[in-house]
Amino acid sequence: MNKFMKSFLLAAILTVGLSSVMQAQKFGYINSQELLSQLPEVKESTANIETLKKQLQKKGQDMVAALQQKYTSLQADQEQGRLSPVQLEQEATKLKEEESKIAQFEQTSQQKIYEKTEQLLSPIQERVNNAIKEVAQDNGYTYIFDTSLGMVLYADPGSDVSAKVKAKLGI
Repeated sequence: MNKFMKSFLLAAILTVGLSSVMQAQKFGYINSQELLSQLPEVKESTANIETLKKQLQKKGQDMVAALQQKYTSLQADQEQGRLSPVQLEQEATKLKEEESKIAQFEQTSQQKIYEKTEQLLSPIQERVNNAIKEVAQDNGYTYIFDTSLGMVLYADPGSDVSAKVKAKLGI
């Protein structure tokens, strides 16, 4: 009977201890995508990125159109017998090189867009993350979940820290 009492007492202490630890934790959530969409600097950065993207696309389209024009011209010259087989092969080689340049341009363009996105949005994301951390620390939150990532299936609306983070960011 003595063993039973010790086991029961130990289980009771553990249960009380764990429940008090669990009650001490405070959880909150935020929708970071909604928050980011409301920041003026995100809108400005997104517009700058879109402008760069359109400029690069236009240049790429112009390069492709010029290449198509050259292919058409080469084909016409071939059909009219203005080129010898050697000349035709040389011109076709030049056009293949130009195709490679266009492919390289497309890869470089994607890299430029990625770098511009990182350059413009990383500082904003860091600022938002710092504001979330400050709200968590100031209000005693153990965890703050991001509902835009689909991590939370249910949350008490009273746990939404969006207003506090917006206040911290001045929006």
